[in-house]
Amino acid sequence: MISIKNIHKSFGATQVIKGVDLTIEKGEVVVIIGPSGSGKTTFLRCINALEIPQQGAIDFSAEPAFSIDFTQKPKQKQILDLRRHSAMVFQQYNLFPHKTALENVMEGPLQVQKRPLSEVQQQATQLLEHVGLKDKIHFYPSQLSGGQQQRVGIARAIALQPQIILFDEPTSALDPELVHEVLQTMNALAKEGQTMLIVTHEINFARDVADKVIFIDQGIIVEQGPAKQVIDHPQHERTQAFLQRILNQ
Repeated sequence: MISIKNIHKSFGATQVIKGVDLTIEKGEVVVIIGPSGSGKTTFLRCINALEIPQQGAIDFSAEPAFSIDFTQKPKQKQILDLRRHSAMVFQQYNLFPHKTALENVMEGPLQVQKRPLSEVQQQATQLLEHVGLKDKIHFYPSQLSGGQQQRVGIARAIALQPQIILFDEPTSALDPELVHEVLQTMNALAKEGQTMLIVTHEINFARDVADKVIFIDQGIIVEQGPAKQVIDHPQHERTQAFLQRILNQ
C-alpha cells in the first residue's frame, strides 16, 4: 500500500496542490482526470520528487518499506530512495537519443541500482519483447515511432522494478493511430498486477482499466470512487461538467 498524505505544492505565491490525500493498494490502477492546469501533473511529479512539496508525506508499506516527510527539506539520499520505489513514464518519452532502445532500458538498473550487466541486459531484452519491440532493441529513438518510443519508456520504468509506475499523460504526444498500442501495453500491465497511477484524458481507457478514478480541480480532489461510478454517474457538478465536455469532443 502507498499512502500519500496532505501534499502541498506552491510555485511562488501560487498554490497548485492544496492538501491532497490518496491511498493506493498494491496492484491497484488509479487514474487521475481533470482540466488542464488543475494540478494533476504537479501532484504526480511530487510523488517522484521531480517537484518537492512544501508539506506532506509519502509512505510505502510494501517491502522494502520507505517513508519520506516533506515538512523538512529531504536529503538527496531520501529523494533517490523515493525514486527507487517509483518510476515515471513521461509525455515526451525522455529517451536518451544517443542510446539504443536496449541501452535506454538498461540505464536505470545499471547506473542507479548498480545491478550486474549480464542480468540487466537479459531483463531489458525480455522487457522490450514483452512490450512488442523484439525487433527494435538495437534501434535508436530517432528510428522509432512515437508509440514505439513510449513503449520503450514503459519498459524502462518496469526495469527499475518499482512499487508503483507513474504515467503522465502517456498518449498526449502521440498521433491518434498510435495511441491504441500504448494503451494496450498499459492494459496488459494492469492485468499483470502492476500498481499504477495514471494522469490521462483517455476516459474510455480509464473506465475499462482503472480500479479507482480521481477528479482533481484547482489543486484538490473533488471526487473519487470506482471508475464506472465516477465516469458514468459523477456526483459533483464540476466532475459532471468536465466529463460532459471531454466525452462530447
